[in-house]
Amino acid sequence: MDISVIIPLKNEEESLPELAAWIERVMNEHHYSYEIWMVDDGSTDDSWSVIQNLSKSNKNIKGIRFQRNYGKSAALNEGFRVAQGNVVITMDADLQDSPDEIPGLYKMIVVDGYDLVSGWKKKRYDPIMKTIPSKFFNWTTTKLSGIKLHDFNCGLKSYKKKVVKSIEVYGEMHRYIPVIAKWAGFRKIGEKVVEHRSRKYGVTKFGLERFINGFLDLASIMFVGKFGKRPMHFFGALGSLFFLVGFIIALYLAVMKIAYLQYKMTDRPLFFLALLIMIIGSQLFLTGFIAELVTRNAADRNSYLVEEVIDHKKPEEVRL
Repeated sequence: MDISVIIPLKNEEESLPELAAWIERVMNEHHYSYEIWMVDDGSTDDSWSVIQNLSKSNKNIKGIRFQRNYGKSAALNEGFRVAQGNVVITMDADLQDSPDEIPGLYKMIVVDGYDLVSGWKKKRYDPIMKTIPSKFFNWTTTKLSGIKLHDFNCGLKSYKKKVVKSIEVYGEMHRYIPVIAKWAGFRKIGEKVVEHRSRKYGVTKFGLERFINGFLDLASIMFVGKFGKRPMHFFGALGSLFFLVGFIIALYLAVMKIAYLQYKMTDRPLFFLALLIMIIGSQLFLTGFIAELVTRNAADRNSYLVEEVIDHKKPEEVRL
C-alpha cells in the first residue's frame, strides 16, 4: 500500500464528508493505493455516524472510536499502530490542511529520501493570539532540539512507515514528533511550505494551556531522549556538583574556625546553606542510583532500533 492517511478528530461532523471526498479525488488522480484512518477522539456530535457512513461507501475509509477524549497524541499513536502504508500522512479534520499537498509530501519521502517531512504554514489564517505564541514556541524548540523547522505543530506531516512504527506519542507530545523521531535516530527531517486554509466549519480546539503543557513536554522529551538509558549521568553529575560546592563552603568555614578560635561556624547562615546544598547533592545522587536500578530492570532496557545487519552465518548458525 502506498499511503496511509491518519486524521485525528473531535466534533468535526460537518467537514468529514468534504475532506474524505477531497482525499479520494487526489488519490485517484495520482493512482495511489491508500487507506484513511479517521480516529474519533471522543466526539459528542455525530462524527462517528458520519465515519460509519463514509466507510460503507468507500472501503478505504476506516475508523477508530475512543470511548472518551484522550487527546490528539493518543489518536495519532493509535493511528500509527494500525497504519499499513509505506508513507504515513497526518492531517487535521477541519479542512485547514489541504489534501492537494499529499503528492508533494509523498514525493519527498519516496523520491527525496526524507524520514519525516513537516508542513510549514507560511501564510496563516489564525488569530494573532495563536500565531505569536506559536512563533515563540517554534523558536524555542528549534534552539533546544537543533531541528530547523518553522512549524513544529503543523498537523500536516508525512513519515516513512518505519518512523511511525518506531516511536511512541503520548500526553501532548504530538507537537514534538520531529524531536522524538530525531532521538530515535531518524535524522533526515525536512520541511515543505503548505497551504493553510481558513476554518470552514466548527470551532477551534485551541487553548492557551497547551503552551504550558507543551514546554513541560519538551523538557521531558529532551531529558528522556538524552538520559533515558543512563539517568545516573544526569542526577549523579548534578548531585556530585551540589555536594562538592557545599563541601567547599563547609571546608572554608572549618578553616576559618581553626584560624580564628573565636569564630563561630554555626552562627553563620553560610554554614546552614552548605549543609542544605550537601543534603540536596546527596539526594540527587541517590535519585540517580534509584533511577539507574529502575532502568536496568526495565523490560526494554536493551531495546534499540537497528537499521541493518550484515551476517555471513548460515541461517542454522544464527542464535537469537
